Amino acid sequence: MAKPVNTITEYRNYYLAPHFPVLLLTGSHWKVSDIPSGRLHFHNCLEFGICHTDSGFMEFYGERIPFHAGDITVIPRNVPHTTYSSQGETSLWSWIFIDPGELFRHSLPATWKNYDLLPYNFKSFKYILSKEQYPTVYQLFTVIIKELQSQNLGYQFSAKGLLLALYIEIYRIQSQEETKNSDEWLSDSVSPLSVAPALDYIENNYMHQFSIEHLADLCHWSPTHFRRMFNSIMKMSPLNYVNSTRIIKSCNLLCSTEDSILSISEAVGFQSVSSYNRYFVRIMQQSPREYRQKMLQSDKQQVQNLSILEYSGWMEPEY
Repeated sequence: MAKPVNTITEYRNYYLAPHFPVLLLTGSHWKVSDIPSGRLHFHNCLEFGICHTDSGFMEFYGERIPFHAGDITVIPRNVPHTTYSSQGETSLWSWIFIDPGELFRHSLPATWKNYDLLPYNFKSFKYILSKEQYPTVYQLFTVIIKELQSQNLGYQFSAKGLLLALYIEIYRIQSQEETKNSDEWLSDSVSPLSVAPALDYIENNYMHQFSIEHLADLCHWSPTHFRRMFNSIMKMSPLNYVNSTRIIKSCNLLCSTEDSILSISEAVGFQSVSSYNRYFVRIMQQSPREYRQKMLQSDKQQVQNLSILEYSGWMEPEY
């Protein structure tokens, strides 16, 4: 069997406001070129996308899935992927990023725990839903975009209801796919979903202390094999990923609260503020205080005008 290509993977974090954890990226400048980036990326939240024009491919560790105008894409958090248009085309897109656990916390039964549509809970997850086959999904998505763009009176309540309807419709579709065979790229030997239980645990428990052995046990591996597989898939060690997640979460707190840096460092799981400062500078290339000041002074309108290549959320720098 050929050795898998060593693909660089980026972790992109999008800030979602706690009171309304929804981010819309839309407009004439949100275009995807026909040049494959050679880099996969994954998010800290659930991504819905719609291709308005042209066609192209989404890639998941070497497996290419074609998309066309009108298609809706569903990418759960922690699933590495990349998108590029067909040769000679530049597809136009809109994206909606949400935190379903927060957005629907009081709308769904307490027993409904798979908020993020985690692929390893479905035997054959559908990442692309065509307009022709799933017209309800297409109609809901386009109405949600208009609602978020208009920002008319009560738009957040309206958008939340529409997003809940979209979410439930997609959940039904994914559940119906359970009887189908899993795609070949989801093999445990190469799939990022192999470490998904550990990623999900880190996402939900980053503020606590836990061992690498516990993460390995969640994936049913020995600690040595877990470290090797984690490094191969995520391109970083489990410890670096945990600390990166904590730094990402602290960025959100620095932007949305007036809590002290000491309090924030403790809230995200660092045992000392000096350790927190050291990791923050290593990852963000600036101190927490500098980051907070920069974000407070930033022009929100300027962020709206960034291109898809510039707007990468938070991305861990290469060393």
